[in-house]
Amino acid sequence: MSKVRVVVVDDSAFSRRTITKMLEGMKDIEVVGFATNGEEGIQKVVSLKPDLVTLDLEMPKMDGFTLLRILTTRFSIPVIVISALSGADKVFKALELGAIDFVAKPSVAASTDLLLIREDLQQKVLQIVKHKPKEVRRPSQQMPVVVKSGGSSQQNAPTSAEAQQSVIDMVAIGSSTGGPPALQSIFSSFESRYPFAVVVSQHMPAGFTRAFAERLNRSSPFDIKEAEDGDLVLPGRVLIAPGGKNLVLEVCGGQVTARIVPPASSDRYIPSVDVMLESCAGIYRKRMIAVILTGMGNDGSKGVRYVHDQGGYLIAESEETTVVNGMPREAAATGLVDRIVPLHRIVREILVKGEFI
Repeated sequence: MSKVRVVVVDDSAFSRRTITKMLEGMKDIEVVGFATNGEEGIQKVVSLKPDLVTLDLEMPKMDGFTLLRILTTRFSIPVIVISALSGADKVFKALELGAIDFVAKPSVAASTDLLLIREDLQQKVLQIVKHKPKEVRRPSQQMPVVVKSGGSSQQNAPTSAEAQQSVIDMVAIGSSTGGPPALQSIFSSFESRYPFAVVVSQHMPAGFTRAFAERLNRSSPFDIKEAEDGDLVLPGRVLIAPGGKNLVLEVCGGQVTARIVPPASSDRYIPSVDVMLESCAGIYRKRMIAVILTGMGNDGSKGVRYVHDQGGYLIAESEETTVVNGMPREAAATGLVDRIVPLHRIVREILVKGEFI
Protein backbone atom coordinates (compact mmCIF):
# COMPACT_ATOMS: atom_id res chain seq x y z
CA MET A 1 0.00 0.00 0.00
CA SER A 2 1.40 3.40 -1.00
CA LYS A 3 1.58 6.06 1.68
CA VAL A 4 -1.06 8.77 1.97
CA ARG A 5 0.58 12.05 1.02
CA VAL A 6 -0.26 15.09 3.17
CA VAL A 7 0.45 18.81 2.81
CA VAL A 8 0.29 20.91 6.00
CA VAL A 9 -0.80 24.55 5.53
CA ASP A 10 -0.29 26.81 8.57
CA ASP A 11 1.45 30.15 9.04
CA SER A 12 2.83 29.12 12.46
CA ALA A 13 6.20 27.35 12.26
CA PHE A 14 5.53 25.70 15.62
CA SER A 15 2.17 24.37 14.45
CA ARG A 16 3.62 23.08 11.18
CA ARG A 17 6.39 21.20 12.98
CA THR A 18 4.06 19.78 15.61
CA ILE A 19 1.36 18.68 13.16
CA THR A 20 4.01 17.15 10.90
CA LYS A 21 5.42 15.10 13.79
CA MET A 22 1.96 13.89 14.74
CA LEU A 23 1.23 12.75 11.20
CA GLU A 24 4.62 11.24 10.45
CA GLY A 25 4.27 9.11 13.57
CA MET A 26 1.41 7.29 11.83
CA LYS A 27 1.79 4.23 9.65
CA ASP A 28 1.26 4.83 5.93
CA ILE A 29 1.23 8.64 6.27
CA GLU A 30 3.85 10.89 4.70
CA VAL A 31 3.97 14.68 5.01
CA VAL A 32 5.30 15.65 1.59
CA GLY A 33 5.31 19.42 2.08
CA PHE A 34 4.07 22.44 3.94
CA ALA A 35 2.92 25.98 3.17
CA THR A 36 2.73 29.18 5.20
CA ASN A 37 -0.21 30.77 3.36
CA GLY A 38 -2.84 30.07 0.72
CA GLU A 39 -0.69 31.06 -2.23
CA GLU A 40 2.04 28.63 -1.24
CA GLY A 41 -0.68 26.06 -0.53
CA ILE A 42 -1.89 26.15 -4.12
CA GLN A 43 1.67 25.78 -5.41
CA LYS A 44 2.30 22.78 -3.16
CA VAL A 45 -0.96 21.09 -4.15
CA VAL A 46 -0.22 21.55 -7.86
CA SER A 47 3.38 20.33 -7.62
CA LEU A 48 3.04 17.60 -4.98
CA LYS A 49 -0.49 16.29 -5.71
CA PRO A 50 -1.25 15.30 -2.09
CA ASP A 51 -4.07 13.00 -0.98
CA LEU A 52 -4.98 15.18 2.01
CA VAL A 53 -4.46 18.76 3.21
CA THR A 54 -4.56 20.06 6.79
CA LEU A 55 -5.49 23.73 6.84
CA ASP A 56 -5.31 26.67 9.22
CA LEU A 57 -7.93 29.31 8.38
CA GLU A 58 -6.22 32.52 9.49
CA MET A 59 -3.12 33.19 7.39
CA PRO A 60 -1.50 36.17 5.63
CA LYS A 61 -1.76 36.89 1.89
CA MET A 62 -4.33 34.31 0.78
CA ASP A 63 -6.32 33.06 3.78
CA GLY A 64 -7.60 29.56 4.44
CA PHE A 65 -11.11 30.22 3.12
CA THR A 66 -9.88 31.30 -0.29
CA LEU A 67 -7.58 28.29 -0.51
CA LEU A 68 -10.41 26.00 0.62
CA ARG A 69 -12.71 27.28 -2.11
CA ILE A 70 -10.03 26.55 -4.70
CA LEU A 71 -9.25 23.09 -3.31
CA THR A 72 -12.90 22.06 -3.26
CA THR A 73 -13.83 23.46 -6.67
CA ARG A 74 -10.69 22.69 -8.70
CA PHE A 75 -9.20 19.70 -6.90
CA SER A 76 -10.76 16.59 -5.38
CA ILE A 77 -8.70 16.69 -2.19
CA PRO A 78 -10.06 16.13 1.33
CA VAL A 79 -9.28 19.01 3.70
CA ILE A 80 -9.16 18.83 7.50
CA VAL A 81 -9.38 22.26 9.13
CA ILE A 82 -7.30 22.74 12.29
CA SER A 83 -8.70 25.74 14.11
CA ALA A 84 -8.98 27.25 17.59
CA LEU A 85 -12.20 27.12 19.61
CA SER A 86 -12.44 30.91 19.35
CA GLY A 87 -13.06 30.49 15.63
CA ALA A 88 -16.13 28.23 15.88
CA ASP A 89 -18.21 30.22 13.36
CA LYS A 90 -15.30 30.16 10.93
CA VAL A 91 -15.05 26.39 11.28
CA PHE A 92 -18.70 25.93 10.32
CA LYS A 93 -18.27 28.26 7.38
CA ALA A 94 -15.31 26.11 6.28
CA LEU A 95 -17.40 22.95 6.56
CA GLU A 96 -20.09 24.53 4.42
CA LEU A 97 -17.41 25.39 1.85
CA GLY A 98 -16.35 21.76 1.62
CA ALA A 99 -13.88 20.89 4.40
CA ILE A 100 -14.28 17.23 5.34
CA ASP A 101 -13.81 17.68 9.09
CA PHE A 102 -12.08 19.81 11.70
CA VAL A 103 -9.81 19.44 14.71
CA ALA A 104 -10.00 21.94 17.57
CA LYS A 105 -6.60 23.25 18.65
CA PRO A 106 -5.69 25.35 21.70
CA SER A 107 -6.18 29.11 21.32
CA VAL A 108 -2.46 29.62 21.92
CA ALA A 109 -1.00 27.65 19.03
CA ALA A 110 2.68 28.03 19.98
CA SER A 111 2.25 25.87 23.06
CA THR A 112 2.81 22.25 24.01
CA ASP A 113 -0.98 22.17 24.52
CA LEU A 114 -1.12 21.62 20.76
CA LEU A 115 -0.03 18.05 21.45
CA LEU A 116 -3.47 17.46 23.00
CA ILE A 117 -5.01 17.26 19.53
CA ARG A 118 -2.81 14.29 18.55
CA GLU A 119 -5.42 11.58 19.19
CA ASP A 120 -8.27 13.48 17.51
CA LEU A 121 -6.17 14.40 14.47
CA GLN A 122 -4.77 10.91 14.03
CA GLN A 123 -8.20 9.29 14.39
CA LYS A 124 -9.76 11.54 11.76
CA VAL A 125 -6.88 11.08 9.35
CA LEU A 126 -7.12 7.30 9.80
CA GLN A 127 -10.83 7.38 9.04
CA ILE A 128 -10.28 9.41 5.89
CA VAL A 129 -7.48 7.06 4.82
CA LYS A 130 -9.80 4.10 5.40
CA HIS A 131 -12.43 5.67 3.17
CA LYS A 132 -9.95 6.48 0.38
CA PRO A 133 -9.38 10.26 0.37
CA LYS A 134 -9.75 10.79 -3.36
CA GLU A 135 -13.25 9.27 -3.26
CA VAL A 136 -14.56 11.32 -0.35
CA ARG A 137 -17.39 13.56 -1.48
CA ARG A 138 -17.88 17.22 -0.78
CA PRO A 139 -20.73 18.20 1.53
CA SER A 140 -24.08 18.60 -0.19
CA GLN A 141 -24.34 22.31 0.49
CA GLN A 142 -25.82 22.83 -2.96
CA MET A 143 -28.86 20.64 -2.32
CA PRO A 144 -32.15 22.42 -3.08
CA VAL A 145 -33.49 24.35 -0.09
CA VAL A 146 -37.17 25.13 0.40
CA VAL A 147 -37.72 28.81 1.19
CA LYS A 148 -39.63 28.98 4.43
CA SER A 149 -42.84 30.94 4.59
CA GLY A 150 -42.97 34.36 6.21
CA GLY A 151 -43.46 34.91 9.92
CA SER A 152 -41.36 34.29 12.99
CA SER A 153 -40.96 30.96 14.74
CA GLN A 154 -43.28 32.27 17.45
CA GLN A 155 -46.02 32.79 14.88
CA ASN A 156 -45.47 29.27 13.59
CA ALA A 157 -45.32 27.70 17.04
CA PRO A 158 -47.63 24.66 17.30
CA THR A 159 -50.49 24.67 19.76
CA SER A 160 -51.04 21.79 22.17
CA ALA A 161 -54.02 20.68 20.09
CA GLU A 162 -51.86 20.51 16.97
CA ALA A 163 -49.26 18.52 18.86
CA GLN A 164 -51.89 15.97 19.90
CA GLN A 165 -52.96 15.51 16.27
CA SER A 166 -49.42 14.77 15.10
CA VAL A 167 -48.62 11.19 14.09
CA ILE A 168 -44.97 11.76 15.03
CA ASP A 169 -43.77 13.30 18.29
CA MET A 170 -39.99 12.89 17.91
CA VAL A 171 -37.39 13.03 15.15
CA ALA A 172 -33.93 11.89 16.28
CA ILE A 173 -30.99 12.60 13.95
CA GLY A 174 -27.46 11.22 14.07
CA SER A 175 -24.55 12.49 11.97
CA SER A 176 -20.78 12.79 11.82
CA THR A 177 -18.41 13.75 9.00
CA GLY A 178 -20.27 16.08 6.65
CA GLY A 179 -23.08 16.45 9.17
CA PRO A 180 -23.00 20.22 9.87
CA PRO A 181 -23.87 21.34 6.31
CA ALA A 182 -26.33 18.43 5.96
CA LEU A 183 -28.13 19.51 9.15
CA GLN A 184 -28.10 23.12 7.92
CA SER A 185 -29.80 21.98 4.72
CA ILE A 186 -32.44 19.98 6.61
CA PHE A 187 -33.44 22.61 9.17
CA SER A 188 -33.50 25.46 6.67
CA SER A 189 -35.76 23.39 4.42
CA PHE A 190 -38.68 23.20 6.84
CA GLU A 191 -41.32 25.76 5.84
CA SER A 192 -42.74 26.12 9.34
CA ARG A 193 -42.29 25.04 12.93
CA TYR A 194 -43.92 21.61 12.91
CA PRO A 195 -45.41 20.02 16.05
CA PHE A 196 -42.74 17.46 16.82
CA ALA A 197 -39.56 17.64 18.86
CA VAL A 198 -36.10 17.00 17.38
CA VAL A 199 -32.90 15.82 19.02
CA VAL A 200 -29.53 15.68 17.28
CA SER A 201 -26.25 13.96 18.07
CA GLN A 202 -23.51 15.29 15.80
CA HIS A 203 -19.99 14.03 16.53
CA MET A 204 -18.25 17.20 17.67
CA PRO A 205 -15.78 18.23 20.40
CA ALA A 206 -16.76 20.24 23.45
CA GLY A 207 -17.06 23.98 22.95
CA PHE A 208 -18.37 24.03 19.38
CA THR A 209 -21.98 22.86 19.64
CA ARG A 210 -23.40 26.05 21.16
CA ALA A 211 -22.16 28.13 18.22
CA PHE A 212 -23.36 25.41 15.84
CA ALA A 213 -26.86 25.42 17.34
CA GLU A 214 -27.01 29.23 17.14
CA ARG A 215 -25.95 29.07 13.50
CA LEU A 216 -28.70 26.55 12.69
CA ASN A 217 -31.27 28.57 14.62
CA ARG A 218 -30.70 31.64 12.45
CA SER A 219 -32.02 29.92 9.31
CA SER A 220 -34.77 27.65 10.66
CA PRO A 221 -38.35 28.12 11.89
CA PHE A 222 -37.60 25.66 14.71
CA ASP A 223 -36.25 26.81 18.07
CA ILE A 224 -32.75 25.31 18.01
CA LYS A 225 -30.39 25.29 20.99
CA GLU A 226 -27.55 23.34 22.54
CA ALA A 227 -29.16 20.93 25.01
CA GLU A 228 -28.76 21.64 28.71
CA ASP A 229 -29.50 19.26 31.56
CA GLY A 230 -33.17 19.59 32.48
CA ASP A 231 -34.35 21.10 29.17
CA LEU A 232 -37.92 20.13 28.32
CA VAL A 233 -38.37 18.25 25.05
CA LEU A 234 -41.14 20.23 23.34
CA PRO A 235 -42.85 20.35 19.92
CA GLY A 236 -41.06 22.81 17.67
CA ARG A 237 -37.80 22.64 19.65
CA VAL A 238 -34.51 21.13 18.49
CA LEU A 239 -31.94 20.09 21.08
CA ILE A 240 -28.35 19.58 19.92
CA ALA A 241 -26.26 17.22 22.10
CA PRO A 242 -23.35 19.19 23.60
CA GLY A 243 -19.91 18.24 22.34
CA GLY A 244 -18.06 15.76 24.51
CA LYS A 245 -21.25 14.57 26.28
CA ASN A 246 -24.18 12.27 25.58
CA LEU A 247 -27.80 13.36 25.32
CA VAL A 248 -30.41 11.02 26.78
CA LEU A 249 -34.11 11.54 27.43
CA GLU A 250 -36.18 10.57 30.43
CA VAL A 251 -39.74 11.09 31.64
CA CYS A 252 -39.89 13.27 34.74
CA GLY A 253 -43.16 14.46 36.24
CA GLY A 254 -45.05 13.51 33.11
CA GLN A 255 -42.75 15.52 30.82
CA VAL A 256 -39.88 14.35 28.64
CA THR A 257 -36.65 15.93 29.84
CA ALA A 258 -33.12 16.08 28.44
CA ARG A 259 -30.28 14.74 30.51
CA ILE A 260 -26.66 15.50 29.69
CA VAL A 261 -24.42 12.68 30.84
CA PRO A 262 -20.70 11.88 30.56
CA PRO A 263 -19.83 9.29 27.92
CA ALA A 264 -19.11 5.73 29.00
CA SER A 265 -15.63 4.35 28.46
CA SER A 266 -17.13 2.07 25.80
CA ASP A 267 -18.51 4.97 23.74
CA ARG A 268 -16.26 5.25 20.73
CA TYR A 269 -18.12 8.16 19.18
CA ILE A 270 -19.25 11.20 21.17
CA PRO A 271 -21.94 12.46 21.39
CA SER A 272 -23.23 8.91 20.91
CA VAL A 273 -26.02 8.42 18.39
CA ASP A 274 -26.65 4.90 19.69
CA VAL A 275 -27.14 6.11 23.26
CA MET A 276 -29.50 8.89 22.17
CA LEU A 277 -31.60 6.61 19.95
CA GLU A 278 -31.98 3.97 22.63
CA SER A 279 -33.31 6.51 25.13
CA CYS A 280 -35.70 8.00 22.55
CA ALA A 281 -37.05 4.63 21.42
CA GLY A 282 -38.00 3.61 24.94
CA ILE A 283 -40.16 6.73 25.32
CA TYR A 284 -41.62 7.44 21.88
CA ARG A 285 -41.79 3.92 20.39
CA LYS A 286 -43.80 4.02 17.13
CA ARG A 287 -44.26 7.80 17.38
CA MET A 288 -40.66 8.55 16.41
CA ILE A 289 -38.49 8.78 13.31
CA ALA A 290 -34.75 8.14 13.41
CA VAL A 291 -32.56 9.64 10.69
CA ILE A 292 -28.96 8.56 10.04
CA LEU A 293 -26.97 11.08 8.02
CA THR A 294 -23.49 11.18 6.51
CA GLY A 295 -20.56 10.09 8.67
CA MET A 296 -17.62 7.76 9.16
CA GLY A 297 -17.91 4.74 11.41
CA ASN A 298 -20.92 2.75 12.57
CA ASP A 299 -22.49 4.89 15.30
CA GLY A 300 -26.26 4.57 15.02
CA SER A 301 -26.33 0.97 13.77
CA LYS A 302 -27.18 -0.33 17.24
CA GLY A 303 -29.59 2.51 17.79
CA VAL A 304 -31.64 1.70 14.70
CA ARG A 305 -32.25 -1.75 16.14
CA TYR A 306 -33.69 -0.23 19.31
CA VAL A 307 -35.91 2.08 17.26
CA HIS A 308 -37.11 -0.75 15.02
CA ASP A 309 -37.85 -3.04 17.97
CA GLN A 310 -40.06 -0.32 19.47
CA GLY A 311 -41.92 0.27 16.21
CA GLY A 312 -40.20 3.49 15.13
CA TYR A 313 -39.58 4.57 11.54
CA LEU A 314 -36.05 4.63 10.10
CA ILE A 315 -34.54 6.82 7.38
CA ALA A 316 -30.95 6.77 6.12
CA GLU A 317 -29.26 9.21 3.75
CA SER A 318 -28.38 7.59 0.44
CA GLU A 319 -24.80 7.31 -0.73
CA GLU A 320 -25.25 9.77 -3.59
CA THR A 321 -25.36 12.79 -1.25
CA THR A 322 -23.22 11.66 1.69
CA VAL A 323 -19.75 13.04 2.27
CA VAL A 324 -18.79 9.66 3.68
CA ASN A 325 -21.26 6.79 3.58
CA GLY A 326 -20.08 4.87 6.66
CA MET A 327 -22.91 5.53 9.14
CA PRO A 328 -25.80 5.30 6.65
CA ARG A 329 -24.29 2.17 5.10
CA GLU A 330 -23.95 0.45 8.48
CA ALA A 331 -27.50 1.44 9.40
CA ALA A 332 -28.83 0.07 6.10
CA ALA A 333 -26.83 -3.14 6.58
CA THR A 334 -29.09 -4.01 9.53
CA GLY A 335 -31.89 -4.56 7.02
CA LEU A 336 -34.22 -2.54 9.24
CA VAL A 337 -34.15 0.89 7.56
CA ASP A 338 -37.51 1.84 6.02
CA ARG A 339 -36.33 4.46 3.55
CA ILE A 340 -32.96 5.34 2.00
CA VAL A 341 -33.16 8.73 0.30
CA PRO A 342 -30.86 11.59 -0.78
CA LEU A 343 -30.42 14.53 1.57
CA HIS A 344 -32.83 16.85 -0.24
CA ARG A 345 -35.68 14.34 0.17
CA ILE A 346 -35.29 13.70 3.90
CA VAL A 347 -37.52 16.59 5.02
CA ARG A 348 -40.28 15.39 2.70
CA GLU A 349 -39.98 11.85 4.06
CA ILE A 350 -40.35 13.16 7.61
CA LEU A 351 -43.40 15.23 6.72
CA VAL A 352 -45.04 12.43 4.75
CA LYS A 353 -44.59 9.96 7.59
CA GLY A 354 -45.92 12.55 10.06
CA GLU A 355 -48.93 13.08 7.74
CA PHE A 356 -48.23 16.79 7.34
CA ILE A 357 -48.36 16.49 3.53
